[in-house]
Amino acid sequence: MTNPSIAPNPQRTLILASTSRYRRELMERLQWPFEVQSPHVDETPKPNETPLDLALRLAQAKALAVSRMHPSALVIGSDQVADLLGEPLGKPLSHEVATRELERMSGQQVLFHTAVCVSCLESGFLEVQSSLVQVQFRQLNPAEIESYLLKDQPYDCAGSSKSESLGIALVDAIQSDDPTALIGLPLIKTLALLRKAGLNVLDRT
Repeated sequence: MTNPSIAPNPQRTLILASTSRYRRELMERLQWPFEVQSPHVDETPKPNETPLDLALRLAQAKALAVSRMHPSALVIGSDQVADLLGEPLGKPLSHEVATRELERMSGQQVLFHTAVCVSCLESGFLEVQSSLVQVQFRQLNPAEIESYLLKDQPYDCAGSSKSESLGIALVDAIQSDDPTALIGLPLIKTLALLRKAGLNVLDRT
């Protein structure tokens, strides 16, 4: 939902509704001041919810949760869900779960849905989009999985791997229209949404 009658206001506070260090590092690439706030959103999937729908819902819920506390700010919410044969995979949070996930992902194509939402309650702007990344994992043996997990410890990453780090050794191919989407925030779509909401990072000298 957008309200085109609201004049752009590049002076609005920009808030990232996430405590993810990966998203924070991506936002820092934009060289625009922003704040960080935890959205405190329940990320439990709903019954029969597809991985894409889950990512879209959570990205919007995170943005709105922070927007309600800062109605005049531009708020960015994002979420990533790994999709293995239609089953959503979230953050493993433990070595054991990550091991099981990578064993299942071995030799499979895994889809990563990374959704981003930009909202501003004061202006009435609300829009959510997603980027799709297709990752072909190569055949992995148990020793490789154990070595990778001990070295990279990707327990806070959807899909139990970090493509921007040693996780690149796990894959045969990656297909995407945005190289930042797999890291956790699709910057191309994020910037497009911010421009629609009235903020262009290139307007600042």
